[in-house]
Parts: sequence; C-alpha cells; structure tokens
Amino acid sequence: MGKFQPRDSFESPRFCGVRTFMRLPYAEELEDGIDFAVVGAPFDTGQSFRTGARFGPEAIRDFSILLRPYNVEQDINIFDHVSGVDHGDLTVIPGYIRETYDKMVEGLTPLLERGIVPIVLGGDHSITLAELRAVARRYGPVGLVHFDSHSDTWDAYFGQKYNHGTPFRRAVEEGLLDVDRAIQVGIRGPLYDPEDLEAARRLGLTVYTTSDLRRIGIPEMIKIIRDRVGRGPAFLSFDIDFLDPVYAPGTGTPEVGGVTTAEALELVRGLTGIEFVGFDLVEVLPAFDHGQITAAAAANVVYEFITLIALASARRGEA
Repeated sequence: MGKFQPRDSFESPRFCGVRTFMRLPYAEELEDGIDFAVVGAPFDTGQSFRTGARFGPEAIRDFSILLRPYNVEQDINIFDHVSGVDHGDLTVIPGYIRETYDKMVEGLTPLLERGIVPIVLGGDHSITLAELRAVARRYGPVGLVHFDSHSDTWDAYFGQKYNHGTPFRRAVEEGLLDVDRAIQVGIRGPLYDPEDLEAARRLGLTVYTTSDLRRIGIPEMIKIIRDRVGRGPAFLSFDIDFLDPVYAPGTGTPEVGGVTTAEALELVRGLTGIEFVGFDLVEVLPAFDHGQITAAAAANVVYEFITLIALASARRGEA
C-alpha cells in the first residue's frame, strides 16, 4: 500500500478539505517514499490568443476530487503500487517568461533528483521548455510523446523566441530531446504555409496529423508511438486542444476536427512500457469551459498518467 494516497471519500466527503489533485496529501517538503508529485505551473504569459490558463491547475484539481483509486480500464488499484502527493504550485513571475523558466527549473530539480516523477498542470504550453530543461539536467536528452493540435515548433511569435508556439523548437535547439525518439500526434488546422508542418519534421520529429490518426487507427498508432520512443527516459506532453472543442471548449487556441475524450484516454492508456520520467497537461482555460467539461477531461488524462506510473511500478515488483 502506498505511503501517500488520497483521502478516503467514504470517511470524508469530497467537498471537504483543501483542493489537491485527487485529494492527495499536500506536501511542500519532500519525504522518502514519494513516487510522483502533481505540481501546478500557473503561467500563461506565453499565450498568443486567449489568456487565462494560469487558472488551469486550480480547475483541474477542483474536478479531480471525483477520481477514485481503482482504474477499471487498466485493472489496477493505483495506490497499491505507488505513493503520490500534491506539491502545490511552482513559483512563476507573470509577464517574465525567462525568469519563470529559471524558477520552474529550480522548483522541479529537487523532485527529479529524488527520482520523483513530476506531473505538471499548466499553464500554457510555453512551460514545457522549462520542464524539459529540468528533466534533461537529470536524465540527459529524453524521448518525447506530444499530443497536440499544434506542433509548437515555430521559430518566433511577434519576433519573440519564447512563447507557447515555440517550446519544442527551442528544446531541440538546446539538445533537450532525443529527436530519434520523439513523436507528435494530432496536428491539425489551417496553417500559413506547408513549411509550417515540415519545419517540425526537419527538426527530426516524427509528426502524425489527426487525419493520419483516423486513417491508421488507435491500436496501430499506439504501436507506432511505442516503437518510436523505444527504451530510455521519455517525457509526455499533452495539450488539451488535442481534443475536439466539443470535448474541450476551455482552451486558448481551439481547433475543430479533433479526437474525443474516450479516444484520447485510449491512446494514453496504451503507452505502457515507456519509461516516462515526466508529464504535463497544459492549456486548460477555465473562463471558456462549460460545466467543467475541459477540466473533467484534463483530470482524467492526468489520472491515466498516474496509472502508467503505477503499472510500471507493478511490473518492476513482479520482475
């Protein structure tokens, strides 16, 4: 049984207590026995259209109180195999992206040095660059699984190199990614030029559009992802606009024609066997959400991240 696990909702109603992810213990100080930590990064200075993703971590945590420890689809009681905490929010500096990156790396490094897997709740997608800097400091260049409707490999927005449309180009340039083990899935929507999509491929990333995904099918796409990432440490970044706006209206730059929530969950569930050392879920914008639809989807995707960590732990226990 995990040392740190959610409060029992049969003993304490879900609406009681401080809002942490899945009602996990809130822990600013790190202890032995923690396998993963949920961490907020309430930063949205990198957004180019709708702002407000700084309130995403709060919204995701608020819905997550409905989640339960037994994952039916994966047939595992998560906290029989792992312990986890909510580590609160990283320090950010609104309006100052480079300084925020430094603060984020500083905040994530103690987790990574202890072997704790960070699960970061954004915030806009610009935060992923700071996460990858911290992860690469500990593990070296890592593989990447990136679910998104946008490749986020622009060179600059408005002449600025750091924003939510550029993190993966910067990550490749800084040597944070093992591009031979990196894949982007779900890219769609109008672009300015064919060059926009090819830029990611020239960086060495493997790119599949949403149309590719529908043509190939989810089981085959899972196999492609697992084969591409292979062995070694990897990072999973999930932009909520990977989902169709019907299923995730609360986001900054929605693109029609995306996947359903059920399809997204199936994809994430299939990624067993990959050595994930970090995760994030970004671009939840509560001001445009309705009935917590987007927050519900985001919380459940994060729940599947935690399940992947538990499944990996269970396999190591059987070895």
